[in-house]
Amino acid sequence: MHFAEPLALQSGALLTDYTLVYETYGELNADKSNAVLVCHALNASHHVAGVYEGQPKNVGWWDNMVGPGKPLDTDRFFVIGVNNPGSCFGSTGPMHTNPATGKPYGASFPVVTVEDWVHAQARLADALGIRQFAAVMGGSLGGMQALSWSMLYPDRIANCLVIASTPKLSAQNIAFNDVARQAILTDPDFHDGDYYAHGVVPRNGLRVARMIGHITYLSDDDMAEKFGRDLRGTDYQFGYGIDFEIESYLRYQGDKFSEYFDANTYLLITKALDYFDPARAYNGDLAAALANTQAEFLLVSFTTDWRFAPERSREMVQALVRNDRRLTYAEIDAPHGHDAFLLDDPRYMNVVGAYYEKIWGRITGRQNESHRKAA
Repeated sequence: MHFAEPLALQSGALLTDYTLVYETYGELNADKSNAVLVCHALNASHHVAGVYEGQPKNVGWWDNMVGPGKPLDTDRFFVIGVNNPGSCFGSTGPMHTNPATGKPYGASFPVVTVEDWVHAQARLADALGIRQFAAVMGGSLGGMQALSWSMLYPDRIANCLVIASTPKLSAQNIAFNDVARQAILTDPDFHDGDYYAHGVVPRNGLRVARMIGHITYLSDDDMAEKFGRDLRGTDYQFGYGIDFEIESYLRYQGDKFSEYFDANTYLLITKALDYFDPARAYNGDLAAALANTQAEFLLVSFTTDWRFAPERSREMVQALVRNDRRLTYAEIDAPHGHDAFLLDDPRYMNVVGAYYEKIWGRITGRQNESHRKAA
């Protein structure tokens, strides 16, 4: 969907003449009360679930969560996935043409924030005629967007599902992001962000950035179980090539990432992660930041997630309790680290499924009540 009206960004810049790519699943009911927005994390996109015709390997990034008969059941709900501005999967981003110059934005693409993305998503909802979402849901960076929805548009979100997320990054998380960005910025092929004009990609920087990030998504126990100290060959090579299976795995992930992700997008999205801190405007008081929320909440964390640890989810729980909000909190004992929110732990799936069952019951209850009044 194309938007001609400029989007005012938190930085003071304007994003003019932009496009959002989105995907929908299921059917919107007559009163538009069954819409659910799924917000994507760092390297994901609008392609939340299912496969495209002729592309059986291109499976949506949350396909285990979203679909017919799944926890977020598309036989009941109308699900929307949006690719955020600044991304590299179709929505206007650094690789697109800047109408002011006729050249790719490159490094001149304005810095975007979680709040900017939420405002863009709200415009899309307006265009689709959706006044209120039955739920807004996301994991990791997507959870930040869901939380932001509850604050920026409190009357437009009935339920907020925040999974494996945080109300702000720790210093350690910001440090990891900066090291990853430095890997890109110091790649000779980066060319100050204008590598498109040079016909190159800062591939080495992207590879290292992904390797750094991927380490933080896994737990130590998960790495030990999958790889341990297993060797690729029969003995040490006494060189700087690949000796251990974990090295092979990380390099494979880095190589794959560098083939499909845009370096400028990586810089933008990690900065959006760093900047998210809704309590900052309230002298660090998260409860004050959440005071105007109206939604009901589901928060889920995972015991071995050391990137967005359960303590961060408990901070949000405590702030919501201080505001007398209705909420459900589940802390899942899972070994997979931060990536657990993308996996199939049955306890996790059951919690989410039961929560959507409750939402569906309320929707159908209201519809039945409406029919009785009409009769």
